[in-house]
Amino acid sequence: MNLLANFLAYVVFIPIVIGILCLFISEKLKILTKTLVFITTLIILAASARIFIFKPMYWPPVQTPAFMADNLSALAGIGISFFAFLTALYSFGFIEKNNGRYFGYVLMALGSSLGAVFANNLIVLVAFWGFLAALLYLLVSIQGRQRAAASAKKALIMIGGTDALMIFAIGLIWKMTGTFAMDAIRINLNGVFPYAAFIFMAIASFAKAGAVPFHSWLPDVAEDGPASVTAYLPASLDKLLGIYLLARVSLNLFVMNNVSNLALLSVGAITIIFAVGIALVQHDFKRLLGYHAVSQVGYMIIGIGTANPVGIAGGLFHMLNNAIYKSCLFLSAGAVEKRTHTSDLAKLGGLAKYMPITFVSFLIASLSISGIPPLNGFVSKWMIYQGIIELGNNKNPLWILWLVCAMFGSALTIASFMKLLHAVFLGRPSDASLKLKEAGISMTAPIIILASVCIIFGVFAFAVPLRLLIMPAIGREALTYIGIWSPGIATSLISVGIILGGLIYMALIPKRERLVGLFVGGEDPEALERVSGAEFYDTVKDVKILGSMYEKEARHAFDIYDISRKSLEVFTKFFQRLHNGVLPTYLVWYLLGMIAMFIILFLK
Repeated sequence: MNLLANFLAYVVFIPIVIGILCLFISEKLKILTKTLVFITTLIILAASARIFIFKPMYWPPVQTPAFMADNLSALAGIGISFFAFLTALYSFGFIEKNNGRYFGYVLMALGSSLGAVFANNLIVLVAFWGFLAALLYLLVSIQGRQRAAASAKKALIMIGGTDALMIFAIGLIWKMTGTFAMDAIRINLNGVFPYAAFIFMAIASFAKAGAVPFHSWLPDVAEDGPASVTAYLPASLDKLLGIYLLARVSLNLFVMNNVSNLALLSVGAITIIFAVGIALVQHDFKRLLGYHAVSQVGYMIIGIGTANPVGIAGGLFHMLNNAIYKSCLFLSAGAVEKRTHTSDLAKLGGLAKYMPITFVSFLIASLSISGIPPLNGFVSKWMIYQGIIELGNNKNPLWILWLVCAMFGSALTIASFMKLLHAVFLGRPSDASLKLKEAGISMTAPIIILASVCIIFGVFAFAVPLRLLIMPAIGREALTYIGIWSPGIATSLISVGIILGGLIYMALIPKRERLVGLFVGGEDPEALERVSGAEFYDTVKDVKILGSMYEKEARHAFDIYDISRKSLEVFTKFFQRLHNGVLPTYLVWYLLGMIAMFIILFLK
C-alpha cells in the first residue's frame, strides 16, 4: 500500500485524532493548541489538493474500498479543507476561552466531513454524517448560553431525525441491490422502494443543506451560535455536504426521471422565494444572513434539478461560491459582533468608518450573493439560468416559472443587502459604533482572502474554477452556453464606469460647505436624525397576504420542528391522562389487557 493511496485515510483520521488530543490540552497551553490546529489544517489542505490532482484514489485498495476519491468527492474535499483552514485562522482571534474543546471539535468536524465525502460505503457515510451532527451540537452550544443550547438541540433533532430516514433509505437500497458500495449502485426510479429510498436520501441532504421545509434550525443557529461556527458548518461544510449528497444521489445512485427532477425544481424554487422573503424583514444581523444561507440552497437544488450539464455545473459552482461568500459574510458579522457586542440592526450603524476592511469585504460578498457581475455569484447564477432556459428548449412548460423564481430571488437578495449594508456600515453611527477599531489580523485575513476569491472566481471564472474544479467534477471538458458572457470585457467596462462615476462625483462636490444645526423645538436632534435601517421593508407587512405570511412565520407555523413538537405534545398529553398515577386506573388497564389476551387466545 503506497503512501499516496494512504492519503485518503490520513485526511480523514489525522484531524480526528489530533482533535481528540486537543480536548485534553490545558487552557494555559492555548498557544500549543492553536499551533497544532494551524499545522494540521494546513497539511490537510495540502493533502486534499494532492488528492484532487491524483484522483481517482481508493482506500484500502481492495475490490470494495471504504473510501474513494473521484471527481465529485475530490471537489467537495478540497472545499472543506480550505474553509476549515480559514475558519481556524479566524478563530485564533475570535475565540477567547474553551480553546481546547472548540478547536478539538473543529478538527473532528473536518475529519468527519472528509470521511463523509470520501465514503464509498453507505454505512461509512452515515457514520461520519451522524457524528458531524453531534459536533454541530457541541460547537453551537460551546459558549454555554441557554438560547444557543436550545438552537443546538433543535439542529441535532432535525438533522438526526432525517439521518434516521437516511438509514432507512440505506436499508431499502441494500434490499434492492444487495450492496453498500456506492460505486456499484445504480437504481431506476420505477417503483415504491426506489422512490422511497430516493426521497429519504434527498430529505437528509435537504436538512443538512438547510432547504425548505427542513431549514428552521439554520437561522436559529446563525442567530444564537458563534459566528465562526456558523461560517464553518451551516454556511460552508454543511452546504458542501448536503449538496454533495444530493448530487451523488441524483447523478450516480439513482437514474432520475421527469418526476424526480420536477420535485427538485419545486423544492428549489420554494426555498429561494420563501427564505429571501423572510430575510427582508429580519432585525438581527446574523439571523438575516441565516435566511439567506437557506435561500441560496434553492439555486443549487434547481441547478441539479435541471438535469442538463450547464445547469448541474452551475449548481455545483454555486455550491462552492455560496460557501465562499457566505463564509465571508458570517465572518464579517462575527467581527462586527466582536467589536460592538450586538447583532441587533437597530443598535448598529456607521461602522464603515471604523472597520473599513470588514466593510469592503462585506460589500464584495454582498454583491456576489446578489448575483452582480463580474463576481463569482453572478457566473454560477448565470449558468443556472442557462440550465433553466435549456429546459424550455426541451419543451418543459414550467421553465419560465423556475426562471422567474430564480431571478426574482436575486432581486430580493439585492434589496435585502441594501438594507443590511445601510443598517450596519452606513448611516449615522450608533452608541455601539463609537470608539471602535478594526478587527485583528487573524480575523481580517480570512475575510480578505474570501472576498478576493469572490473577485477571482468571477473575473477568471472560465479559466480557473470552471476549468480546474467544476468541469472535472461533472466529467466534461466543455459546456454549450445559450448566451455569451465575457468576464474580461465586462470587468473592464464596469471598472471604467466606476472610475468615470467617481471622477464626476468628485468634480461635482461643493468646494465649500456650511453646517447648520437642526432646531426641533427643544428636542434632542441626535435620536431623531438617526434612521437605523432595521425596518427598511417592514411596510411589506401591510400587504394582506404577505402580512399574514410573516405573522405565521413569527408563530413558527412553517417550522416543521415546532409543528412536530406540538403534535407530539398532544399525543403525550393523551397518554398522560390515561396514566394519571391513580392505582385503580392502572388496575383497570391490567384487567383490560388480560381480557384482550384471553380473547386473542380464544380466537386462535
